[in-house]
Amino acid sequence: MSSLLHSEWIKLRSLRSVLWTTAVVLVLMAGLGALFSFGKAHELAVSGTAADRAGYDPTASSLSGMLLAQIAVGVLGVLVVTSEFASGSIRTSLAAAPVRGRLLAAKAVTAAAVALVIGWAGGLAAFLLAQRVIAGQGLAAASLSSAPVDRALLGAGLYLAVTALFGLAVGAMLRSTAGALTIVIVVLLIAPIFSAALPSAVAGWIAKWWPSMAGFRVVTVAPDPSVLAPWAGFGVLAGFGAVVLAAAFVVFARRDV
Repeated sequence: MSSLLHSEWIKLRSLRSVLWTTAVVLVLMAGLGALFSFGKAHELAVSGTAADRAGYDPTASSLSGMLLAQIAVGVLGVLVVTSEFASGSIRTSLAAAPVRGRLLAAKAVTAAAVALVIGWAGGLAAFLLAQRVIAGQGLAAASLSSAPVDRALLGAGLYLAVTALFGLAVGAMLRSTAGALTIVIVVLLIAPIFSAALPSAVAGWIAKWWPSMAGFRVVTVAPDPSVLAPWAGFGVLAGFGAVVLAAAFVVFARRDV
C-alpha cells in the first residue's frame, strides 16, 4: 500500500491542477474572508444594534470564503480520477495495481491529505487576515486562544478533505470530468443557494440537513438552535461523503475500464 500511496502522490503533484487549486483556495479563503468580514463588520459598526454585534460570529465570517473554495477542492478530487480516464493512463494504473479497491483508496488518501493541508493553511490565513479587518472596524475580534475557534480552524481542513473525497467519488463513478463537476457544483453550491426560494419549511430542512450546509456548521462558533451543532453538522457531511465514496468503490471495482 505504501508504494501505491507514493505513486499516487507523484501523479497528484504532477497535475497542474494541484498548484492551481492550492493558489485558488488560498486566495478565495483569505481574500473573500477578509472582504465579507469587512462588509459585515462595517455594517454592524455603522448601523448594527448591540444585539446584532453580540450575535456576530467573526470566526465564521472569516471562513466564509470556503463557500467558493470548496468548489476548487471538489474539482481537484474529480480530476484525481477523471484525468486518468481521459488520458487512458488508468489502464496502466490498473495493470500495476490490479486490486482496484487499493488503487482507489490510495487516490482517496492522497487527495484528502492535500485538501486537509490546504484547508488548514487557507483557514489560518483567512482567520488572521479577517480578524485584523474586523478589529479595524471597532468590533471584537476572535482569538486563537479560544477552543471553539481552534475547532473551527480544524474543521476547515476536515470540511475540505471530505469535499475532495466527494469529488473523487463522483468522478470515479461517472468517469467524466464535465458530468462529475456538474454534480459537485450542484450539490455543494447551487442547491443551497436556490433553497432560499423554496417554501420556508423546505428551506429550513435544507439549511439544517443538506450535507454542505450542515457540514459548514463545523467552522462556526456562535450557537444557533435552529440548525445542528458543529460536530453533528460535520457528521452529516462525513456520513454523506462516506456513503458516496462506498458507492464509488463498488462501481470502480465492478465496471470495466
